[in-house]
Amino acid sequence: MNQPNRLRSTPLPWPSGETPLMLAPMQGLTNRALRATFISWVRPDVVFTEFMRVNPVAAKKRLSPVDLKEIAAVEDGVPLVVQLIGHGKEALVSAAEIAQRAGAVHLNLNMGCPYGRMTSGLTGGGMLKRPDLLEEIIPALRQAVTGTFSVKLRAGYDDPSQVFSLLPLFEKSGVDFIVLHPRTVKQAYNGSADHGITAEVVRQTNLPVIANGDVRSAKHGLEVLQRTQAAGLMIGRGAIGEPMLFERLRGKATVEPDLVERKAMLKQYLERLLPGCRKLFCGDMQVLCKMKGVVANVEDPEMDRELKQLKRAKTLEAFEKEFGEL
Repeated sequence: MNQPNRLRSTPLPWPSGETPLMLAPMQGLTNRALRATFISWVRPDVVFTEFMRVNPVAAKKRLSPVDLKEIAAVEDGVPLVVQLIGHGKEALVSAAEIAQRAGAVHLNLNMGCPYGRMTSGLTGGGMLKRPDLLEEIIPALRQAVTGTFSVKLRAGYDDPSQVFSLLPLFEKSGVDFIVLHPRTVKQAYNGSADHGITAEVVRQTNLPVIANGDVRSAKHGLEVLQRTQAAGLMIGRGAIGEPMLFERLRGKATVEPDLVERKAMLKQYLERLLPGCRKLFCGDMQVLCKMKGVVANVEDPEMDRELKQLKRAKTLEAFEKEFGEL
């Protein structure tokens, strides 16, 4: 097994020996307001920005002004990982350098997004179509990043065993950790995340592997950790639907809460999130759209009526009234 050529002098974004619980980057959802809500309430060990699109043409505008405002080393003391999505060695390296000048310490390359424009070119999950190009891109990014450099990827483009052929490249290049979602890009979110693949990746590499995909309960999350021996967990839709999942995984909250507790949690969640959304977004309809985006990730058959009412609300005032009555 290759030993990684570590160029990083910055510690990993979690304390040595601990099992980090990370909030996944989710486009359109994990904005600054939502991250702040999670940090003040359940405090993930690591948070990620939504992916930042790298402009492949305009060298002086690789990252948008809006994205540049999001960049930091930490948010309220919690390490913030800046995630880039794009293609082309020159553009990605340039964007990484710009992000670092703006304050980024931890950088991540998105090699897993399965949708739309992200796979029409060699970006996101589309990068896995051309592993030969990764032989240039990954070492170049590692060389350019003075803090930590990680990759978030699917198990493969259409072959779930592809990830195993990439491990030597990640190790040799000095990638600091990988986040693995064990589906293929072509699967999108169909079927189930196969954490048997995660377990085998952990066995085959000396890099820290963060398990990601389909963690929607504390019981399942703990099972994934035990089964895979992963270094940590990244939680996306499960956490967006229920932030207290972080505390349940830590043993600091009821593992299987009853309906009364779940309703109280949802009400508190929306009450905490709304002021941040009002501050960050323009106009009631944009705020309402963001709030509904969160509610769309709540999976609770016993609250089906209440959730439908929230989703049907036509105004922010009506939305507030509905969650106030939970």
